[in-house]
Amino acid sequence: MALSSPGTSPGSSPGQSAGSSSGTSPGTSPGASADPSAGAAPDTAAAGPASPAAPRPTRGLLPLLLAGNTAMYALYVGVPGMLLALQIEDIAPADKVANFGLVSGVSAIFATVFNPVAGALSDRSGRRNPWILAGGLLALPVMLLLGSVHTILLVMIAWCLGQAVMNVYQAALTSVVPDRVPLAARGKASAAVGLGLPVGSTIGALVGAAFSEHYRTGYLVFGAIVAATAVLFTACAREERMPAKAPMPVKEQLVAFGGALRDHDFRWAFIGRALLVLGYFSVAGFQLYILKDHTALPTGLSAEEAVALLMPLNSVAMVVSTVLGGWLSDRHDRRKLFVGASAVLAAVALLIPAVSSSWTAMLAFSVVNGLGFGCYMAVDTALVTMVLPKAEDAARDMGVLNIANAGPQIVAPFVASLIVSLSGGYTALFLVAAVLSVLGALAVRPIRTVR
Repeated sequence: MALSSPGTSPGSSPGQSAGSSSGTSPGTSPGASADPSAGAAPDTAAAGPASPAAPRPTRGLLPLLLAGNTAMYALYVGVPGMLLALQIEDIAPADKVANFGLVSGVSAIFATVFNPVAGALSDRSGRRNPWILAGGLLALPVMLLLGSVHTILLVMIAWCLGQAVMNVYQAALTSVVPDRVPLAARGKASAAVGLGLPVGSTIGALVGAAFSEHYRTGYLVFGAIVAATAVLFTACAREERMPAKAPMPVKEQLVAFGGALRDHDFRWAFIGRALLVLGYFSVAGFQLYILKDHTALPTGLSAEEAVALLMPLNSVAMVVSTVLGGWLSDRHDRRKLFVGASAVLAAVALLIPAVSSSWTAMLAFSVVNGLGFGCYMAVDTALVTMVLPKAEDAARDMGVLNIANAGPQIVAPFVASLIVSLSGGYTALFLVAAVLSVLGALAVRPIRTVR
């Protein structure tokens, strides 16, 4: 899963486009993944609910959006963050770091490409519910397949299929807000979508830990959760066919990418986001192995149980800092200060497990990292919206920014596995990630148009 750019869907899995040519993880990774700011950056001028003739949104749509996104993030966190790591370790324990990096990286590439394709297909059909239902139902047999394979190659193929069906589900689901929610209610809808990340992450960690010794059953549980949620959503959220949308040609997308990055402030915002996301996911994707091979856990506490404790702790810290950081940055009208400070805080968090392998250090890391990353994503979202080159191209340029979210998540597993393999441990990985976070903080300094 890839982290989605705020203003698109949260989240996400790699490829953050939500049914538009502009694009939406934690992904997820256990982070892909996401995540974590909310909703696709739609062209609101064309959004159905903004029109006087548009149908009223379904009663109860916000709880359904929360449920749909919670199920998605539960799978994005529980599968790659726990079950997939255990399965790869079971198949080839001596090469688990390199193999996990390979599987994660290749599947991230696959998802990043597939998400906008799935979004474009749902755009052309003018419908979302059939795609949500198809992706959700197909998650069940694909998870069954993933749990039944016994080689690294087949695990990679099966997880790429898993990313494909989940991106069908995600691309359609994240288009529901711009399609069906009036402009005046977008804030509430985005909050409902955004809450899916911490709630889903917690559920994913708990379910993953519960089935850590029976990961094949765990895969089925996650597939069943997504399938059941897809049925519930499509049965309860009524939908009217919309006019089909023409996807942006590839040539225009490439021109848009180059044009947006020629803007001075937007370019530095892009660089800062890419650096911090790379540092964050280089560590987040290997959390289970870090707990197994680096951390001195208390007697009787398994690494799987430790993940189930750390994830809720991190999620609560992230929610608190997201709300508080956004409010304080509005109150003081200072974006660069909060973005830079939160990126530095994320770097400080990464130094804690680098200097100590104790369980207490990991608890502190989880809290401080959640505070830093949550505040960063909340305030950086606001900063980015203030440096978009052209208001009329906001959706397109937010899609360009999604490359800074999805791209590093593709690179992170390869980078992390290389660092760990060459250094023989995780201390160097923490230090490199901390340096990347500091560089991300420094990248906002050249921005001229925002305080």
